[in-house]
Amino acid sequence: MARAQFANKGHGRYAKTMRGNIVHASAGELSYEIREIVDFGLELEREGIKLVWENIGDPVAKGETIPDWIKEIIMEAIKENSTFAYSPTKGLLETRKFLSTLRTKEGGEKLEADDILFFNGLGDAVSKVYTYLNKNARVLGPSPAYPTHSSAEAAHAESHHLTYQLNPYRNWLPDIEDLRNKIRYNEAISGILIINPDNPTGMIYPERVLKEIVSIAKEFDLFLISDEIYSNIYYGPEKFVSLSQVLDGVPAIVMKGLSKEIPWPGARCGWIEVYNKDKDESFARYIKTINDAKMLEVCATTLPQKVLPKIFSDPRYEEHLKNRRDAYKERAETACKILGEIKGISVVKPSGAFYLTVVFDQDAISGDKTIPIKSEKIKSLIEKKVATLKEGELDKRFVYYLMGGAHICVVPLSGFNTNLYGFRMTLLEENKEKFEKILKDLGEAIEKYLSS
Repeated sequence: MARAQFANKGHGRYAKTMRGNIVHASAGELSYEIREIVDFGLELEREGIKLVWENIGDPVAKGETIPDWIKEIIMEAIKENSTFAYSPTKGLLETRKFLSTLRTKEGGEKLEADDILFFNGLGDAVSKVYTYLNKNARVLGPSPAYPTHSSAEAAHAESHHLTYQLNPYRNWLPDIEDLRNKIRYNEAISGILIINPDNPTGMIYPERVLKEIVSIAKEFDLFLISDEIYSNIYYGPEKFVSLSQVLDGVPAIVMKGLSKEIPWPGARCGWIEVYNKDKDESFARYIKTINDAKMLEVCATTLPQKVLPKIFSDPRYEEHLKNRRDAYKERAETACKILGEIKGISVVKPSGAFYLTVVFDQDAISGDKTIPIKSEKIKSLIEKKVATLKEGELDKRFVYYLMGGAHICVVPLSGFNTNLYGFRMTLLEENKEKFEKILKDLGEAIEKYLSS
């Protein structure tokens, strides 16, 4: 009977099924719209169109050149045999000491080298942090939510991700009352997630808001997670403050990495910094479990760890970061200038990271709108794809028509665990003229869609 039931649940096209159900109970929670849209985009490109890919935050793929001096440091490291060896499970000691010293200079909670753990990218860290959390312990995260976090948290709990709201009409600031109420009325919530600067919105949590969240965590005996992968990419009026500087004794995990700021996404190098482990026995045991799990994998990649101190301490690095901040600031201003006057959408100028999130007015978007598509073949593919959408997936409909009509690929905002309709694009295009053309084409497509 069990086998027959399993075979009938969407598996009827297969000749047989295994004797046991091998599908994880949370398989449906694993969604990553940022990359899932790629397969359909490639199908369109095989039909002869050339898409502008604005879905994935890879600066290198969008044309950013890594400075020669950084490459020289990496090439020198490759000459050393030790670069090809395992690193200690937690990471190279000299690198962890460097980072702990760096945090001491920044101020805030004390960080020992022993409280830093390296991973193969922050995706690996996110997976471990949620996988080894007690199944009944929930982490409340922001909405819109970055899918790596929301999917991993939902999968560990075998339930939909729990969120607090970021308000697009208040510069994407979190609704603190909503956050507090979610915690007050759900005793399963054991932690709060912050992504700062935020992805997808580009919002930076003001220091006063961070302190409010810390205060709530202290009041309800929660721990905090702060994903700060974009911590060196800020360019708005709001000053970036690391969670580690305002913790007031609350146990926390702060996530950092190399991928976005060198940029070196292919290095797959991220790490967590653990604060106030000694303040809570349960939190300390949880962190030990994460360390033990990493030990089973032996270690993270050695090369990026080896060069990190030399790159970060080089006097040219700060200038490198400043140049990048200035470039993103200029692009953010350009994007808001071109898109900000379009009726039917809301655009908030980002203060950090390298994304722009656009929200459709609720009364401006519906399920019958289109964008003209010249090619009948492409039009047919778009219509077939749109026909598979669930009721209410209105921003996905727009995104598919945008691909077919304007040949631009963005990410539907609904893919970020929110009931808002909109999309996210990047600010990564290096060529100024090309970037402005993308924005103008996008703006025209939005106007055509909303007026159709």
